[in-house]
Amino acid sequence: MERKKIAVGMSGGVDSAVAAFLLKEQGHDVTGIFMKNWDEQAEGSEECTAAEDFDDVRAVCDHIGIPYYTVNFTQEYWERVFSIFLKEYQAGRTPNPDVLCNREIKFAAFLDFCMQTGAEYMATGHYCRLGRENGKTQLLKGLDPGKDQSYFLCMLTQQQLAPAMFPVGDLQKEQVRAIAEKAGLPVAKKKDSTGICFIGERKFREFLKQYLPAQPGEMRTLSGKVVGRHEGLMYYTLGQRRGLGIGGAGSGQRWFVVQKDLEHNILYVEQGADSPALYSSRCKTEPFHFISPPEQSEFACTCRYRYRQPDQQVRVFVQEGGEVVIESREPQRAVTPGQYAVLYQGDVCLGGGVVSELD
Repeated sequence: MERKKIAVGMSGGVDSAVAAFLLKEQGHDVTGIFMKNWDEQAEGSEECTAAEDFDDVRAVCDHIGIPYYTVNFTQEYWERVFSIFLKEYQAGRTPNPDVLCNREIKFAAFLDFCMQTGAEYMATGHYCRLGRENGKTQLLKGLDPGKDQSYFLCMLTQQQLAPAMFPVGDLQKEQVRAIAEKAGLPVAKKKDSTGICFIGERKFREFLKQYLPAQPGEMRTLSGKVVGRHEGLMYYTLGQRRGLGIGGAGSGQRWFVVQKDLEHNILYVEQGADSPALYSSRCKTEPFHFISPPEQSEFACTCRYRYRQPDQQVRVFVQEGGEVVIESREPQRAVTPGQYAVLYQGDVCLGGGVVSELD
């Protein structure tokens, strides 16, 4: 590729640092840009992760010799991601803010900002790849199956993917670390971040309590037996077994969340990891977003119902309103309303949709 002006979204981690380094090594005009999307001071947190991460971005950019600066999207993040995140929890669902953040912030507000600075492309440290053919862009899985992040980009459009670049998508994680160490990048051994997108690691229940009032209620079996109390439906997700506080009563097996009754504020639990109540073979999504639309309204492909899940064989039926019905060859454990069902044909990510109903 001839020399291009490329803005790199830098998080302070090793993946985006190596992305910037590789592009600079290829001779491109590279600028590092750090996004601040969460106001820790306004939250009253004693954490200073954003400041520490920007220090790492500055150190990396100084080391590889590229300009850098920061841009603030805290208001956009609150309006387009976090407010929806809270509404989903209030509705008894389990949202995925990382998918929303990519669609609404990284590849929307941030992408627009990069283009306004004169950049021709925007690069990130995501582990995924792109295929470009006949004016269309395909989103492809990253070559490292343990790090592939195409799941989180399933809601992007052709317009958002067209100027995107993913320099580490062809690499294994250990290769990225090795490149960082050989180049002497200051973040070569920095551990990967976890937690909520841009908010970071938090004690989740305490964090959520700051924004949503807890409504404790009964914990019952599907047969109606009361076995305990829950702290609030929003704190639990289908398939959850930790933090229920009811020990090994009954058969002595572990208890699992199998259903929520929002109207009556009841959390339903059953014992045993193989409880039939944990499994479903069919689900429906909200109107589905296709990156690469199929030619037929009924087709076979694979699906992931959560990040890092192995691909599952499914049959898909596209409805007139844009929703899809997904039938799995094998019953699926803990498919969760609010999470994304993401479809694949081989390495190609076809797109994603929010799970709305189970059957």
